Amino acid sequence: MSHYELAILGDATSEERERLTKTIANMLDAFDLRVGCDISIRDGEEICQRDLRAATVAAYFGGTNQKDADVARDLVQASQPVIPTVLETANFGDTIPSFLQGFNGHYRKPDDTCMTELSAAMLECVGLLRRQRRIFVSYRRVESRAAALQLHDALTARGFDVFLDTHDIRPGDPFQDVLWHRLCDSDVMIMLDTPTYFESKWTRQEIGRARAKEIHVLRVVWPEYRPSKLTDLAETIYLEKEELEGPDGPIVTKKVDQIALAAENLRSRSIASRYMSITGKLRADIMRIGARVEGVGAHRAIAVRLIDDRKLWAYPVVGIPTAELFNDVAEKARRANQREQPILIYDHVGIREAWNAHLKWLDENINVVRAIRVSEAAWALAAWDD
Repeated sequence: MSHYELAILGDATSEERERLTKTIANMLDAFDLRVGCDISIRDGEEICQRDLRAATVAAYFGGTNQKDADVARDLVQASQPVIPTVLETANFGDTIPSFLQGFNGHYRKPDDTCMTELSAAMLECVGLLRRQRRIFVSYRRVESRAAALQLHDALTARGFDVFLDTHDIRPGDPFQDVLWHRLCDSDVMIMLDTPTYFESKWTRQEIGRARAKEIHVLRVVWPEYRPSKLTDLAETIYLEKEELEGPDGPIVTKKVDQIALAAENLRSRSIASRYMSITGKLRADIMRIGARVEGVGAHRAIAVRLIDDRKLWAYPVVGIPTAELFNDVAEKARRANQREQPILIYDHVGIREAWNAHLKWLDENINVVRAIRVSEAAWALAAWDD
């Protein structure tokens, strides 16, 4: 049984189908999921065979023929997400069926030949990637301020939620607490690796804590500079001298587009890595108390059998839990017909104390979902009282 059903509809060419399928498969590999086993990718003729219990999404490729329009309409009427997509140069109104024109479309950019952005959008719709696309920019103001400001605006325009210390901390807030809180909720860190980056204790701490939280780093290296070996494991983009319009930026537009695409590609691997880490810690704690993992169900929920034979469903989550996330877990459990109480599993390290108090209140007052810190999973499950 597939836990996720994906469809490629409309006027996609065979080459486009192949490229999109390959990119999705590569992203799924980081989650240890396989196309044909955990995931089904279907065309217009096969989508009627989908598992109705599985999370579903379709990408509809616009074209003059408007192929598979009836299939797409059926999915919309069944409240399943359909992403209309066209080339950046195409006319959306002329190539997308009218009933899909009320949905936000995706414009495929010429430099995104692997369709990384579309693949990520599809995985967001089925819950494998977070809908919040969060990026943390780490930089030294004295060396790369103009480039940092440029990336903040350019990435925001492309749909990312970008944290920049000069823009996103309100007056009166505890600066470092908010900064670490936002770092913990980021998918990718973009590090502007300038000659004195490691001379600041603050940027040293930022890169160190990103690694401690297993947040993947995209390193943008300044020209004519030999970077530190401390960042050898980061994904790297090198800037040439002519790609900087000034000593601290801005960066030429073509290179900014490359950075944005690389961040999108790295994001899926970063989320998968953090998810697998939380899951691994949870599994170890379950075994430590004599309980067992019975399997993985819909929406990557983990079936846990306690030593008194009670069954629970654990939902490991990446980033900082919110009331919206509590509701999302409850809805997923309901759609999967899981009678047992769902449990949200999260990593609390780095979260602001005020937010931890908020999470405690949610856990005590929203009874349909419980929350456990992954570091305390064994302790909590050993004396579980529902």
